[in-house]
Amino acid sequence: MKDYYYFLGISHDASEEDIKKAYRKLSLKYHPDKNENDDFFADRFREIQEAYETLSDKSKRYTYDQNLESQQKSFRYNVPPFIKTFTANKIHAKKGEEIIINWQTQNADVVKVLPFGLEKPYGERIFKITEFKDGKFQILLHATNSLLHKTVVQGITITEVFETEGEKFRDKAEELFKSQPRTVANPHGQPKIMKIFVAIVLIVLATYFLIKSFSN
Repeated sequence: MKDYYYFLGISHDASEEDIKKAYRKLSLKYHPDKNENDDFFADRFREIQEAYETLSDKSKRYTYDQNLESQQKSFRYNVPPFIKTFTANKIHAKKGEEIIINWQTQNADVVKVLPFGLEKPYGERIFKITEFKDGKFQILLHATNSLLHKTVVQGITITEVFETEGEKFRDKAEELFKSQPRTVANPHGQPKIMKIFVAIVLIVLATYFLIKSFSN
């Protein structure tokens, strides 16, 4: 049974206004029109709509709460969650190459596959990696027994491979010139090459003044 409160990111005693606010926020974030009709966002959007339609109706919400409570009571309290399998068809891949992952969990009522989101206790997902970070792409499977408040996690790391050394060099060069996320240390989101340039200039100046001080 799906946990609609979890889908909307609200507590089980949330007010009608809390439900509306959560729905508006998430429906804007996951709307397919804003995400190039991506299947993942389309699935999440349908789940959010389904959750809102149930929880915003007092009669439907009451029935849902009764069924959810009954399910939770019948769920095995003393058995922790377990990941039976979590595999990928390849652990080395080129950018844009298709990856297939499979998973199977036990005793878990909330299952997430990151970075994708909520999933069924078992299943398969096919996707393409469009961006690696430092040559790696990590996938994490979270299996949670919410009644025991226990979670087990297992990861798969896909490493990037290149067809030629020239392609590898080009990707690293592009990374140097790409704008970075804005932070306190980098408020303008300047690319990495700027930090390297500034560091070289400071080293040259420091060397110059050091030599000058010795010569005097």
